[in-house]
Amino acid sequence: MNQSRRRFLQSSIGGAAAIGVGAAMPACFADAATAGNQEQERILVVVQLSGGNDGLNTVVPYADDHYRSARPKLAIPISDVLKLDDDTGLHPSIRGMHDLLQDGQFVAVRGVGYERPNRSHFESMDIWHTCRRKNEPRPDGWLGRFMDQQPESAGGDVPALHLGHESQPAAIASTSIRVPTVKTLAEFQLHGNDKQALRELLQTNRPVKPTQDNELLDFLQSSTTSAIAASQRVSEAAAGYRSDVTYPKTELGNKLRVVAQLIDAGLTTRVYYIQHDGFDTHAQQTETHSILLRQWSDAVTALIRDLDAHDHGKRVCVMTFSEFGRRVSENASEGTDHGAAGPMFLCGGGVKAGIVGKRPDLTDLQDGDLKHEFDFRQVYASVLQSWLGADPTAILGKDYQPLPLFG
Repeated sequence: MNQSRRRFLQSSIGGAAAIGVGAAMPACFADAATAGNQEQERILVVVQLSGGNDGLNTVVPYADDHYRSARPKLAIPISDVLKLDDDTGLHPSIRGMHDLLQDGQFVAVRGVGYERPNRSHFESMDIWHTCRRKNEPRPDGWLGRFMDQQPESAGGDVPALHLGHESQPAAIASTSIRVPTVKTLAEFQLHGNDKQALRELLQTNRPVKPTQDNELLDFLQSSTTSAIAASQRVSEAAAGYRSDVTYPKTELGNKLRVVAQLIDAGLTTRVYYIQHDGFDTHAQQTETHSILLRQWSDAVTALIRDLDAHDHGKRVCVMTFSEFGRRVSENASEGTDHGAAGPMFLCGGGVKAGIVGKRPDLTDLQDGDLKHEFDFRQVYASVLQSWLGADPTAILGKDYQPLPLFG
């Protein structure tokens, strides 16, 4: 067991994890309890590519003449493709993913979508987040329903965290659990002045006798004690965190480095959610898409390497998705418009590496878009059942056939 984990597990109070998130703070604290050994607890990191990632230029059918005729300016040159076989390769900017594939830690699922695809960013994302159409009740998300089924963490830690400045995704909306949004690791900690101010506030307002009217204050007193203890452990873990892995100096790289630190600190949080925006490439796509893919690939690869170095690689899976793919044909602005089916990606020591799904048939399209081979809920079912150990049927609303994505 690494030293930061050992220090965490030797602490007397598990504490709550949502530190420094403003008005949401009280709702995120649970009664403190002794943290158990979570070394075998599996974790899911979700990376959302917002805007609609161009799957055809990510997993590239480079030998298909129809691909090149549909994209005279946007098709990836054959000499640049990171070739996997005689007709399929990866975009040259995702060298890190190519290396993970060679190491057995990357799987791409081609042709993922759903029936009657919606090309609105908001509605399609809502479908992916909730697994329901807009004419159905959508009070929670698929990961929110997963969290509702889980027993309370032994350490009182929140079961999920959203990292970033964006609006919290509906996928982690829950009917019973408040999931905090944390922008930086600094927000996750209470600093000296904050701790002193909280202590003084509690001492000044402490009631002489506990009464029903003072239940909220009593709750704040116990929660703040746990918060200060948890904050101290996270601060120590962050200060003592050492890694030989260099993360890219990007927003996504910074977010995923925080994820690695929190995992290594021993938190019992099961789900981390991160968004990577900018994929709505209607015009001048080539350079923008290349930069975005490189940022994604380099950051996720750094996280996987870092987790491996800290002995967490076999218990963390990184799942990447986008709300839809792009049209097969490029448009007049050297970009692509909203499409339908596209690839999903999973990385980590537990995946069954490779490319899942057939090469897309570019002669058999639906309104100019790729037809889906797999429903996205089949991938969710695989993650829920084979990785997180949950029954996917109740969470997804019906029985979806899982895919063989894990070893």
